[in-house]
Amino acid sequence: MNAKKAPHSRPRKPTMNDVARLAGVGTMTVSRVLSGTVPVSESTAQKVRTAVEQLQYQPNELARVFRGQQSRTIGLIVPYLYDSFFANCAHAISEVVMEHGYSMILTTSHEDSLIEFDAAEKMIQRHVEGVLMIPARVDGTRSKLMEDLFRRTPLVAFDRPSPNPSVDVVLVQNSAGARRMVEHLIEHGHKRICFVGLNHALYTIHARFTGYRQAMRHANLSEDSLWDCTSLEHALDGVLKKLKSPHPPTAFFTSNNLTTRFVLAALHSAGVTIPEEVALAGFDDFDLAEMTSPPLSVIRQPAQQMGKAAINLLFERIAQNEVAPGGNRIVLPVEMVLRRSCGCKHLLPKVVS
Repeated sequence: MNAKKAPHSRPRKPTMNDVARLAGVGTMTVSRVLSGTVPVSESTAQKVRTAVEQLQYQPNELARVFRGQQSRTIGLIVPYLYDSFFANCAHAISEVVMEHGYSMILTTSHEDSLIEFDAAEKMIQRHVEGVLMIPARVDGTRSKLMEDLFRRTPLVAFDRPSPNPSVDVVLVQNSAGARRMVEHLIEHGHKRICFVGLNHALYTIHARFTGYRQAMRHANLSEDSLWDCTSLEHALDGVLKKLKSPHPPTAFFTSNNLTTRFVLAALHSAGVTIPEEVALAGFDDFDLAEMTSPPLSVIRQPAQQMGKAAINLLFERIAQNEVAPGGNRIVLPVEMVLRRSCGCKHLLPKVVS
């Protein structure tokens, strides 16, 4: 009769006791070395680190949190990542997070405030020390970011303000930047300039439309706009209708890099020559803006600077162990990058601060 084979079992994970025995120290000393909360002699610390490496010991982070230690994790929520501006901000934030020895949980809200709340709630349940977010669009409903849950964890918003006025926020000169570019188009002789936007409810797009409106009214020109330009199909349909109207625009000002790409593709599909027949300028730069034909004139946002300013604000709150009683508001400057799509003739970009 064959002997029964012993059931296969996973190797036991090393524990803190195993590390202590190998290093020849007590478990309290191991804990102090790993947490960094109490000074330990370098020779002793090196023994512990060597034992940890040999055993490939991994601390139980959740247990550390329950013992009152920090999770050294922050959460980041953005609307989506196919917008290069959001992706660049997230990358800048991740660099600062790593410099502080922290890890980051990243997720997207898809511009849905309910998804956003659920994601933030899960992050807080996982004991993140703070949350960064670009708040999702709120259409006529009370934002759940006002809930008590978010009054106990540091929260910093960027790109758009939070509905909660106590939340720190980092913004850019949306209205002023848009106004400067529209004024530049007017200086090129354009009198019929069409503003292209994603959605009225988005804070950034509304602010840029305000800047456009100010420039047009100051020049005694009539406003024209194309809204809900959320895809190439919508852009092509809307742009063609504008071009076939009795008084077609001679220039388009697009409100972010998504609408810029959609309108650029629509104009090329319609066989329109830029800037000879129709000029084009947009808000927000992107990697290929200098490689398009012609290169695009844009208002450049400081994506890296915005991300770093937001995460540094959050780390300040974490270090002070407080939630802001009245939100700080940081507004960063933008740059006007003049290439050739607006009608400028210079071969190299001209950056106007």
